[in-house]
Formats: sequence, C-alpha cells, structure tokens
Amino acid sequence: MSSSTQDLIPQLHLGDTFGALFLGVVFAAILFGLSNIQAFFYFQTHRGTGISFPKLAVAWLWTLDTLHLFLIVHCIYYYLVAHYADISVLTEIVWSFKLQIVIDVMIIYGVHLLYFHRIWIVAKGRSRVLPIVVGVIVTLGSGVAIALIWAIYQCHVFSDLIEIEWATFMSLGTVAFIDFVIASSLCYLLATSRTGFSNTDSMITKLMAYIINTGCLTSVCSLTAIITCAVMPHNFIFLGVEFLMAKLYVNSFLALLNARCYLQPTAGVNQSSEVHMRHGIYRPELNVMASQDDGFQGSRNNMFKHPGDDVIHLTRPATPHRPIEVTVETNSFSSV
Repeated sequence: MSSSTQDLIPQLHLGDTFGALFLGVVFAAILFGLSNIQAFFYFQTHRGTGISFPKLAVAWLWTLDTLHLFLIVHCIYYYLVAHYADISVLTEIVWSFKLQIVIDVMIIYGVHLLYFHRIWIVAKGRSRVLPIVVGVIVTLGSGVAIALIWAIYQCHVFSDLIEIEWATFMSLGTVAFIDFVIASSLCYLLATSRTGFSNTDSMITKLMAYIINTGCLTSVCSLTAIITCAVMPHNFIFLGVEFLMAKLYVNSFLALLNARCYLQPTAGVNQSSEVHMRHGIYRPELNVMASQDDGFQGSRNNMFKHPGDDVIHLTRPATPHRPIEVTVETNSFSSV
C-alpha cells in the first residue's frame, strides 16, 4: 500500500466522500431527464424545419450530456460496487472520473460559445464591440479549462486534488465570471431594444428576468463548488456539486431555445389570425397588437428565430369594409 493511500485512509469517510458523489449522480440523472424533455420539446416544435445549426447544436449537447452521465455512473459503480470496501482502490482516481472532467469542460464552454453566437445575432445592425469583447473573454476562458484538464491528468489519487486547488478555483471562478458577462450583455442588448409600448416592454422585462435567473443558477453552482472546495477540501462534496454543472448548462441553453414558445403572445389572438388567414381573409381588427409590436419583433426574433420559419407579408387594398385577399410569401431565415 502506497504512502499516499495510508495518509488518506484515516480521513476517508464514505458519507461525505463517495456518498456525496452518489447524491451528485442522483441529482445529475434528474437534470438529465429534464434535458431530455426539453430536447424532445424543441425537436417537436421544429420538426418541419429540416436540418439546421440549432438542431445540430442540441443533438451535440444531448450526446455530450449522455456521455457525461454514463461516465459519472461508471465512476460510482467502480468505487461502490465493483470494488466495494477495497480501500486501496477507493483512494485511486479511475479513468472515467478524469474523462468526465473533459466532457464537463466541453459542455460548459460549448454552451458559452452558443450564447456568444446568440449575442452576435441579437447585436446585428449595431456596434460589434460588445460581441467581440464577449468572444475574446470566452476564448481566453477555454485556456483556463485546458490548464484544469492538464492538472487533473497529473493526479493519481484523490489526495492529489488538494495540490491542484489553484486550478479548481481558477476554472470555476472563470466560469462564473463568463456567466456574468454573457447575462449582462444579453440584458443590455434587450434593454436597448425597448420601444415604449407596454406590451413589448413587458416582454423584454420577462426575457431579462429569465436570462438573469438562468445565469444566476449556473453561477451559484460554480460559487458553491468553490466555497465547498475551500472549506472542506478533504471530502468530495465539491465534486458532487461539480457533477451538476454540465446538466445545468445544457438545461439553461435548451430553455433559451424553447423560450420562444414559452413566451409567445396571447394564444387567442394568434389562433384567430391563423384561422382567418387559413380561409384567405384578413380582418384588420384582429391585428392591432401586431402593428404595435413591430419595433420589438426584430430584436426578439433575432434572439429566438430558427431556420425554416416563415415570414408572412400581408397586402391589403385601401377599402377595409370587405373581405380582403391575402398574398402570402414564404421566405427562409438565414441560418442562426
């Protein structure tokens, strides 16, 4: 038995070490179920749009999320089932634990890049200074992630993790900072899109509250991992919290994609308009709200639009007292 193993045995308590990892896997599995529901909902609501970049991004995130769950489940199975009560094995770091860190980093910084892509789209027609600054910050953050991966693969037993706390603090702190930058940038772009109409401004406020809440959720998870690692470095509670981070990022991005459907205007007005259009009739009284929201549609649609969505142009003669024919032109949005 190695000296590092002997040093760790007196400090090994299954309740706050592998018990914490087990609870982390349980909650991660619950969040994985939520991401499955959100991915299914996204594909169902966009099943007629063909292959697009958002669909490929969702499929890629779901694949990485599935692989991450498999790795952490294997990690717990290896320690608590295959090598039950084998202290010499419990102190060693299994390959799946190291690899799940790599997948974790790929998911988190992949989501950051997708958020940057959204910022670039929302800022279309404005100064590109803000999107460029966000892109530089996200790119520099990936360098910190590479340093963390290198440090993890230098460790062979869990006691070595104490020696690389600097990498843990730096990577988690960087992630929390990038979350703050992304949420602040999106809120700024939305706030400058206010039109003065109560309906559109209310929608902007809801979007800003949603973005702040999701950004706070992931940031709180990162800060919790930092605090638990600093206060309790000899147990695995911070690792159990880290198991949840990838799941939270996947769910937050999928929720942003699905927010377009969650935050649709009043269903009754839309359905009434669709019924009349289906019969080739345009009724001006049903489209008063649409004329007020034109100023906000550009910014909100840039945030949530997807390839294959239809743009409908209505042409109407000067006489409003008779049923009017509707000319429908279908255009495809450019890839988001």
